[in-house]
Amino acid sequence: IYCPNPACPVQQIRLLEHFASRGAMDIEGLGERMAWTLFEEGLVQSFADIYTLTKDQLTALNRMGEKSAENLLAGIEKSKQRPLPAVLFALGIRHIGFETAQLLASEFGNLDAILRASTEDLLEIDGIGPTLAESLRLWAERPESKQIIEKLRRASVNFQHQVPEATGSLLAGLSLVVTGRLETISRGEAEERIRQLGGHAGSSVTRKTDALVVGAEAGSKLTKAEKLGTLLLDEAEFLRLLEEGPSVLEAKRAIIAEE
Repeated sequence: IYCPNPACPVQQIRLLEHFASRGAMDIEGLGERMAWTLFEEGLVQSFADIYTLTKDQLTALNRMGEKSAENLLAGIEKSKQRPLPAVLFALGIRHIGFETAQLLASEFGNLDAILRASTEDLLEIDGIGPTLAESLRLWAERPESKQIIEKLRRASVNFQHQVPEATGSLLAGLSLVVTGRLETISRGEAEERIRQLGGHAGSSVTRKTDALVVGAEAGSKLTKAEKLGTLLLDEAEFLRLLEEGPSVLEAKRAIIAEE
């Protein structure tokens, strides 16, 4: 059941549970029972309020000892350093799962840019449809959402996407774009692997793109790549590229030339 009223108390409790869950902010000790207790005792009005909780407030709760309070506060403090995709997913914006959060983080680089993005900007991203774009825009424009973001900012929650440093040079000099849904790896993970190996993971196909990695349900990027004559790789070829490097592209070009 989806409650459309953002002020609905039960929805706020469920949002806190989601915010603290393992795939989101990963706060140990903040499960369903604790979420209900915090709201019933008036200690929080939204999930962003957990960052102002104190040890005295927690130890005053029934069955909350000093050690448990310290552990919970430590978990809350640690959550401030969660990666941006986890933070965006934790906000509980309808239709934004973790993989979509990874995509948006890679595309825009920080939370403020994601929330400022226009519908047109969002729809230019392969994999973002009208329903998701509208859901994000509506959430970002609500006054209560803006209050939540400011509370998280004041708490120094991470808003920046940390691009992993290159650990190799296998793909150095190559510009690759990923489109569609891959079976063995998420698009966000695929782009991170490209960067880790020294390559450039682009967000759009241009004449400088060396290859387009094509998954299921590929979008407009595939159409553009075909018009430009960009080399196309399926998932198996892409995985080989990650292991063997540019020789995979050279072999594919040779095969195409013989056809």
